[in-house]
Amino acid sequence: MMGEHIRSESLFYYFRLEDHIPENHLLRLVDRHISFASVREKLKDSYSEIGRPSIDPELLLRILLIGYLYGVTSERKLVEELHMHLAWRWFTGLGFDQEIPHHSTFSKNRHGRFAGSDLFEQLFEEVVSRCVAAGLVQGEHLSVDGSLIEANASRSSRIPREQLAEAAQVKRTVREYLEELEQENSTYEPVQQQDHISTTDPDATYISKGGPAVMGYFDNYLVDNQSCVIVGVRATAARLSQESAAARDMLTRFAERHGSMPMSLAADAGYGNGELLNWLEERNITPYMYTREGQARQNSKLYGIDQFTYVPETGNYICPEGKQLNYLGIHTKNRNHVWFSTPARCRDCSQKPQCTTGNHRRLSIHIHEAARQRARDRANTTACKPR
Repeated sequence: MMGEHIRSESLFYYFRLEDHIPENHLLRLVDRHISFASVREKLKDSYSEIGRPSIDPELLLRILLIGYLYGVTSERKLVEELHMHLAWRWFTGLGFDQEIPHHSTFSKNRHGRFAGSDLFEQLFEEVVSRCVAAGLVQGEHLSVDGSLIEANASRSSRIPREQLAEAAQVKRTVREYLEELEQENSTYEPVQQQDHISTTDPDATYISKGGPAVMGYFDNYLVDNQSCVIVGVRATAARLSQESAAARDMLTRFAERHGSMPMSLAADAGYGNGELLNWLEERNITPYMYTREGQARQNSKLYGIDQFTYVPETGNYICPEGKQLNYLGIHTKNRNHVWFSTPARCRDCSQKPQCTTGNHRRLSIHIHEAARQRARDRANTTACKPR
């Protein structure tokens, strides 16, 4: 006969979470290999010695880790899901009769105790160290890239920089921003030298990257090519120059912690500037990346640098017609050496249409052009082609 399931509930159950979590479950593996024993020691100075006991910081970190592992970005949603998932409760150590922390507790601690102690960074680096010790991360061939993360700030919240002091009288975010600048960067301008600043998120940078301009940041990652394990993370202002700065910082940090620089670094053309290419070569790191070229140079049908002859004795260039281009100096903004001809020399030149659209020719060559050229040559090799 056909059975029929009758839904019923008992008043009491004998139930042990430990018996219902498979041995190969992801959270069992994490719990087996990652220790949170040092969390309380790292945070002890962030708590008062008097008053009511706080929520255990290890519990908060375990819940946040679950959110990261399972892609739950909303802390409100994370708390709701924690009520229903047996494995999540087991990993946190919360029994069915224990209260789950309120979702607002996470943001308060993230912007307070956790941020002030660099706890997340320390835990991240501890995990990377474990991966290196286990042989999972070789650290010989790395890749770097940055993602644009949109800030929770609208374009309409931007005001002229000179109005910041006035806005700080009524806006806490602007007041904190100016106080941080005074403490950390009292002599220099901040990296994001914008004419207009958001009063909602003053640190956010206004940028367009393949679409409409938005307020945002760059989230930069350094990745081990063999294992695809992330070994470095840096958040920066959304400026192309900051991607290269973050790459240098992450590589230096990785070498300090693990004893050596990698053998190679792969990246997209956004990182192919002369400064980074030269910096990598000085440290015996082979860069596999296309060079960053201006759009005008890419599309130009005029004579390139290869058509000109450099004269070491004079430090000048000779054009295809045998006329001299004099050295002007270094352009401080783009770090280019500049050579120029004169209207008189170029006026009656038979090759002028192939050389310049102006009344005289200028040559701009990056101070690290040799490193750039080696990167161009390398980009045409089999080793640099995608597989």
